[in-house]
Amino acid sequence: MVRAIVGANWGDEGKGKITDLCAENADIVVRFQGGANAGHTIINEHGRFALHQLPSGIFNKNTTNIIANGVALDINKLKAEIASVKEQGVEFNLLISERAQVLLPHHVLLDEYEEERLGDKKFGSTKSGIAPFYADKYSKVGIQVWELFEKDRLKEKLKGMYEKINIQFKYLYNKPEINYLEVFDILNGYADYIKDNVADTSGILRNAIKEGKTILLEGQLGSLKDTDHGIYPYVTSSSTLAGYAAVGAGIPPHEIKNITVITKAYSSAVGEGPFVSEIFGDEADELRKRGGDKGEFGATTGRPRRVGYFDTVATRYGCEIQGATEVCMTCLDVLSYLDEINVCVAYDINGEQTKDFPTTEALCKAKPVLKTFKGWKSDIRGITEYDKLPEEAKAYVEFIEKEIGFKIGMVSNGPKRNEILYR
Repeated sequence: MVRAIVGANWGDEGKGKITDLCAENADIVVRFQGGANAGHTIINEHGRFALHQLPSGIFNKNTTNIIANGVALDINKLKAEIASVKEQGVEFNLLISERAQVLLPHHVLLDEYEEERLGDKKFGSTKSGIAPFYADKYSKVGIQVWELFEKDRLKEKLKGMYEKINIQFKYLYNKPEINYLEVFDILNGYADYIKDNVADTSGILRNAIKEGKTILLEGQLGSLKDTDHGIYPYVTSSSTLAGYAAVGAGIPPHEIKNITVITKAYSSAVGEGPFVSEIFGDEADELRKRGGDKGEFGATTGRPRRVGYFDTVATRYGCEIQGATEVCMTCLDVLSYLDEINVCVAYDINGEQTKDFPTTEALCKAKPVLKTFKGWKSDIRGITEYDKLPEEAKAYVEFIEKEIGFKIGMVSNGPKRNEILYR
């Protein structure tokens, strides 16, 4: 059975916890897209972790973890991440696709220089090199993992690549040029580091499907950050949808039988772009302080997340575009301090209400139409059965379920692995 775990919103929904939980019964966990530009926070018996490229199945010793061909592979950051996890006593089995594309030093520099050049018009990049990486990938000038081991070919390719890049660095950004031989040496070190982990992961996955093994496909970010269907141009540079998981992992699309879509009990986002239900000031500061397990701050960047009311319009759209077979709501416990809780149930755009999620320009004009619920004003952590939640908490969940049109099968009432309720 193949299951995809993906986000309904802007990312930061709590996918890492759910993947970690489901990985207990998985043979293989696969990261199928994105790079080190977003992180999954996980708390379990091993400690607290912020994973950026490692699949969230690394804590199950019987699970094979795969970084698939759709990932933007930042080997430098991967080395540091592996060292950090192993320092905490976690050992795991990791395979890296021979067809994965390698993020290069100039990708990060281009990201930084372009955000600097754009100034007030910047996209809010994490400056991890993701957009330049994917630009090179789809321009067919990028480097795949297998090419790291073809030394003569690699050196010649780098020479041609940096002739063009250095013109851009010198004349557009007024920055120092890059010596391609220095990059060549860096990539040789990368090759030595990962050589024992490189494999035909797509072939391994196809065989695993034939053998009836359980596979989890782990996505990064959420529906609204998808390149094609998100709040363009304030999006990531890869597809965040379960539909892309088959491409990013290298398996037939019809094999994905279960699509678990994660949404938070309130809204949060990192980066620029329209956010209709966003709140500000003291109200936002209080929610941000109480959110997550250490507050609403990016697992990768540490940036304060923007926060807001639950948005049924955006979440319905996100679940539909993902093709959800079930929904999991996380962080319900965070809202326990509130006397009243608002939910965005529609958008008001130029005086007309809609429940359809529009394009970016219309989103920028939208105002939230709110419905107010009574809070439950009690700590719900430690409750192990959904039916034992306060009536107000159940009413909140069940109203949202009806509005988005998808069954909420799991409700998380704390950051730890076992703090989960099933319906």
